[in-house]
Amino acid sequence: MLLVHHDASAEFHAFFEQHHAELSRLAAMLIGEPDAAADLAADALVAVWHRWDRVRGADHPLAYARGVVANLARTRIRAAVRERRRVSLFWSNRPEVVEAADVASVLDVRSALARLPFRKRACVVLRHALDLSEKDTALALGISVGTVKSQTSKGMAELQKLLGTRAAGELTGGRTR
Repeated sequence: MLLVHHDASAEFHAFFEQHHAELSRLAAMLIGEPDAAADLAADALVAVWHRWDRVRGADHPLAYARGVVANLARTRIRAAVRERRRVSLFWSNRPEVVEAADVASVLDVRSALARLPFRKRACVVLRHALDLSEKDTALALGISVGTVKSQTSKGMAELQKLLGTRAAGELTGGRTR
């Protein structure tokens, strides 16, 4: 029994070493907070470890881990949105100050990605930043390949509006999919 647990532990350790950095990058791109991304990836890997007996026998353990990262990122974003709403309600009696648009921040890819709805952002990040196939992206997000195609296309169109065609092309390395 101890030998079986040791084998599972060694397999998970190898999985962790091989994929932690990628999962951290994915988390950073999804939540837009590089400092919190490593924690989110670690939380995802803890969740994977708790289900490791099932995950290691699955066809695509990495896709499962990516899905956990995406779900935790979605939960974090939703919590942040709820908090911002509570804060804005609290301060709603104060006069609203409107600042001029910060053109430099629009050119920043992270800022532009943060403006996309989560599913579009996740599809664009997985397809273009992590260079996953449509199938792997669909597996990671638990959606169909057709949804990946449409959400990626719509996300890229929105990024082109925000960043301009040239900057959006640089995001994808000049390739279209």
